[in-house]
Amino acid sequence: MHPVLFRIGTYAVGTHDFFVFLGILAGSAVFFYEGRRRHMLNEQLVWVVIGALFGGAVGSKLSSLWSYLAAAPDPSIPQWLLAEGRSILGALAGAYLGAVLAKRLVGYRTRTGDLFAPAVALGMAVGRWGCFLTEQVGTPTGLPWGIRVSKEAAARIPNCPACLRGVPMHPSFLYEIAFQAVMFGLLLWLRQRVRTPGDLFKIYLLSYGVFRFAVEFVRGNQVLWLGLTGPQLFLIPTTLLLFGYFARHRFESFRWFHRRDLEPGLAA
Repeated sequence: MHPVLFRIGTYAVGTHDFFVFLGILAGSAVFFYEGRRRHMLNEQLVWVVIGALFGGAVGSKLSSLWSYLAAAPDPSIPQWLLAEGRSILGALAGAYLGAVLAKRLVGYRTRTGDLFAPAVALGMAVGRWGCFLTEQVGTPTGLPWGIRVSKEAAARIPNCPACLRGVPMHPSFLYEIAFQAVMFGLLLWLRQRVRTPGDLFKIYLLSYGVFRFAVEFVRGNQVLWLGLTGPQLFLIPTTLLLFGYFARHRFESFRWFHRRDLEPGLAA
């Protein structure tokens, strides 16, 4: 584990924060490229991005509140704000609400989900490298690609007895990096084949929900109820809602069309 990536003088640049920053830059570049390609780029759209980033930061931190309150002997707001602990699912939910609120405030009525879909996938593929290099690797595995961490690194990972024993573990974050990279390419391919505006983002959310639920079994997160982790309990209703949406529309968005069907309108 490498909590510090490099130093600028006496300032230590954290590995996790650095890759999250790179992910935000990469995702923003894709978002604005898509906005320009679809002729949607204007000042209002910039405020939508700002709202999404702010909402994501707030949602990510709020999602760690319950675990902080459970672990802190003398909880306080300043300590909670300074404590480590964030959730990507909380960030996604917060970013969605932040974008919706920003659109209402600036009067932007065009759907933007299809701009966010490939941007979020690429941003996650980049940002998750910070998680891989700093957080718990996964659960023990006998598979040939299992990885071990040094004793020094294991001592910095909480609640991971397998790390201390030098047992090979699932590289769960590498699984997610690969998933997000594949989804980024797939979403670029689908962006002119999905007819209903907004469905590209819903396809991404449904795919990520199913993947994340499955990968949680090898992530090593704390089990809360019925053998399921907190993220899995959150994903059950949200993924079912998305599945219900596509079922209600007879999965029309999953019936791919040729590019010429959408090129003239470039529906967003």
